[in-house]
Formats: sequence, structure tokens, C-alpha cells
Amino acid sequence: MEQVDCVVIGAGVIGLAVAREMALQGRETIVLERENAFGTISSARNSEVIHAGIYYPKDSFKAKLCVQGNRLLYEYCRTHQVPTQPYGKLIVASDDTQLDDLQAILYKAQNNQVPHIEMISGEKAKSLEPQLQCSAAILSSTTGIVDSHAYMLSLLGGFEDAGGMIAYQSPLISAKPIGNNAEQGFVLNIGGADGMQIQTRLLINCAGMSAPAIAQKIEGLATDQIPKAYFAKGNYFSLTGKSPFAHLIYPIPEPGGLGVHLTLDMAGQAKFGPDVEWLEIESEDLIDYKVNPTRGEGFYEAVRRYWPGLKDGSLQPDYSGVRAKIVPPNAPAGDFYFNGPSDHSLKGLFNLYGFESPGLTSSLAIARHLEGLIKSSL
Repeated sequence: MEQVDCVVIGAGVIGLAVAREMALQGRETIVLERENAFGTISSARNSEVIHAGIYYPKDSFKAKLCVQGNRLLYEYCRTHQVPTQPYGKLIVASDDTQLDDLQAILYKAQNNQVPHIEMISGEKAKSLEPQLQCSAAILSSTTGIVDSHAYMLSLLGGFEDAGGMIAYQSPLISAKPIGNNAEQGFVLNIGGADGMQIQTRLLINCAGMSAPAIAQKIEGLATDQIPKAYFAKGNYFSLTGKSPFAHLIYPIPEPGGLGVHLTLDMAGQAKFGPDVEWLEIESEDLIDYKVNPTRGEGFYEAVRRYWPGLKDGSLQPDYSGVRAKIVPPNAPAGDFYFNGPSDHSLKGLFNLYGFESPGLTSSLAIARHLEGLIKSSL
């Protein structure tokens, strides 16, 4: 049986960032990915936004790791030739009734020590974006867009250069602890065409919205350590024609998401979304990624609050993604959850639950934080 230091489950953006960090620390590391390529699920179905860390509760993992991750990501992309576009972002109060909400967002951002952020008047916002309707806005200069596929390809290259290996079409069937509280590691049964067994000292579950389902395959892990998965679909509509905006435009957030916002791709093409559509399903296998065209009616209404000039018929259904949530509808937004040996007593096991947005932005900071948790647990 092959023996390695570390196995990472999931080759999404966080799994790749974590695996690269493990390999750079000198650990012999294998990534298991059930699909035939990396980054094909949540990591391929998002806005590609580099977030600044504005909305999250003070001292939460999302706040700390997003602010740190923003800096690390821009630095990484600059030194590894990964394309980014630092468009900047305007969060807008579409009328005076939203000014208190806007001020509360600014206060939260300042508490999180978000750099290069300021409140500007409606007039100043309109001078930046003439088609905008708003009473005031927050300008975030460190918000931008990253070519997420190029970023993941670069992470994979760095992982492999450091001696790591990735196994595609290799789903985890089961993991069995060796010794008392897994003090000698785990034996993994892996599916796929050939099937195999691997023994590993470290087992890191980075399976995104599948993380709770993967955790159920680990023997000896108490059920109270495995959160229930909830599935919140986000639909996107693309704008036909040229974008009239040069910044990302965000309304005041809504429960479960950040409201129907305008983002730009690397080429400057505009899209709107995601909205929040809670799916009443128990399993990821039941997700339907098709975008229902009738949801566009709600998009027009939401977007016209800040862009009255949006013409009928100019939005086309584009794509959708699903958030890896571990809190139900109408509950306060959850935080990143690092579930480690101090929680469940299985030495060497780390489950990453609820790693939705801003997971892409935070990925390098998440990997560093996890490395610190691993070192302190050994």
C-alpha cells in the first residue's frame, strides 16, 4: 500500500491552494478529485471577484482571511503572471432610505481593516459612472477580477513542481483511522477505474459543498461533527452589448447573498448575479444548473434600482453555481468552519465546511491558516 504524508480531497481552488501549501512544506501530498479535471464545480461557477473583506463580521474567519487573502492573491498573480483586472467596486444606496445601511457596511469594513475604501457622494459616484442612480456609494479600490482558471492552473503547477501528484476520477469510498484516534493515520479506499488504497498521516477534506458528504465516509467521525449541507443556487444573466460601467456595481446585500450585482469579466463584458435560489434537495447529485429564463424578471426589477437605463430584452440567461452553505435559509450567514482534531479527536483529520464566497479570494490565506492549525496539532 502506498504511504504518503498528506491526502487532500477536492481539486477546487481551495483544495489546490491547500495542496500546494502542504507540498511546499515538504509533505508528500496527493490530491484526490472525483471529476476528470480540476476546478469544474463551484470553482468554475462564480463571479471570479477578488473581494476586499467588506461584509463579514469582525474577527470572523471570512473577514480576516479575505483581507489577508486579497493582498496575497494580488501579489501571487503579479509574480506568477496570472491575469487580474482591478476594476474597483461601488456599493450603492439607490435612495436615501438605504443610507444607514450603507454607513453600517462602511463601519463593518473599517472594523475589518479593509484598505482603500471610502464613502463618496451620489454626485461623485455619478461622475465615475454616469448611468448610475444612487444617493451615495462606497468605493472599494482593491476589489477586482481574477482569471480563476489561470489561477488554479498556476496553483496546480506549483503543487506538481513541489512534488505533488493529482489523481482524477478518484472518488473517496471510505477512510478508516489506524490506531487509537487515528494516531497512525488513515487507510483510504479510493474508487475509479483501477481503485486503490492509500495510507496517509494527514487527511484534508476540501470537497466544497460535498465536504459534509465526504465526512460521512470517514469511520469514527461523530455525526455531531458533520454539519448538514444546504444548497443555495446563484443564477447569472449576461448583458447583451457593451457594458456602460467600468466598475463592479453592488446594491445593498440581501439575505443569503450580496444582491443582484453587476460584475465584469476579464474582457469587460458585464453580467448580473448571482441571485439566491434555495434548492429543496438533500444531495448535490440533484442540482440542476440550468438557468430558468423567468428569473430574469426579478433581475430587471433589482438592477433598475441602480441602473434605470437597463433596456427590456437585454439580459440573457448565462450560467449558475451553488454555494457551499452549512446554514439554512433565513439564518445568519455562516463562517468558514475549520473542523480539526481539537473538535473531533481524530489526529490528522481536517474538514473544511462552508467554504463559499469569499473562498476564492481567501484561498492562499486559508492554506496558510490551515498549515498553522496542522503544526499546532502535531
